[in-house]
Parts: sequence; structure tokens; C-alpha cells
Amino acid sequence: MTDPIRPTDDDARALARTLLSSATYAALGVLAPDTGAPMVTRIALATDPQGQPLTLISDLSAHAMALKANTVASLLVGEPRDRGDPLAHPRLTLQCRAHFTRHGEPGHTALAAHYLTLRPKAKLYSGFDDFFHVTFGIDSALLIGGFGRAWRMTAADILG
Repeated sequence: MTDPIRPTDDDARALARTLLSSATYAALGVLAPDTGAPMVTRIALATDPQGQPLTLISDLSAHAMALKANTVASLLVGEPRDRGDPLAHPRLTLQCRAHFTRHGEPGHTALAAHYLTLRPKAKLYSGFDDFFHVTFGIDSALLIGGFGRAWRMTAADILG
């Protein structure tokens, strides 16, 4: 069987960066703390000033509890278009570690302001005490550009 993974090139890097920077939401995969089973949810997504994935979540959510128990997570970005086979459209899976920034912590004010410029509707709840920002530090990634087009990537490939 032929290895479907191609050598990472500038076109693949550009596609991965575009998928991430244009994503307004992502599928977030975590491990449920009580069972260890995988759990997937949808989150609002932006990028921090360095280009890393960034979201705002509530302590009350199941995925927040899971991330606090185990910071290892996965994000999937890239939605199929209206036409064609969904598996033929590009998508990016990121393997990450969650880093939390809460109200009053160093850097929170700037991070919150940055997030709200990208996701202004979050202003409705961003000031609530149970909400905090999560930056996902990228460990590695898998880019699927369509059938027969796959690349393994590093954080440097995606962040530049």
C-alpha cells in the first residue's frame, strides 16, 4: 500500500493556515474525566495574536471539566461546501494542549479584547465569572486536502 502522506510544502502550509484563520467554529475532542471516553462538541473559534486557536468557554460545560482534568485535546476545522462529496473538501485536525486564561490573570484583558474584536457576539457573556479563555497550543496536525492529499504538520508549519 502506498503511503498517502506527502512531504509538507508551502502550499500545504498555506492551506492549513487558511483553514485555521478562517474558522469561526471547530469540533473539539476531549476525554470525559469520569469514563475516559472520547467526547466531541462544537466551540466558537478564533486565533490569538500568534495564530494559535483560541476560544471562550464556561466552567459549567462538560468540555471545560474535561479540559481541566486533562489538557490534551483535538480540534477539527474545515467545513464541507454546499456541493460535492464532503470527504473531498479540506480539513485540518490539530492535536493540542489547552492553556487557560481567567479574569484577572496576566494577559486576560488584552486576550479578551482581541477575542471580542474577532467574535463580537461573545460580548454577551464574556464578562461572566464562569467564562474563561482557552488557547490551544498546537503539538502536531494532520491536514487532509481531499482524496489522496494528506500531510503531517508541526506547530511551526501552521504558525509560521
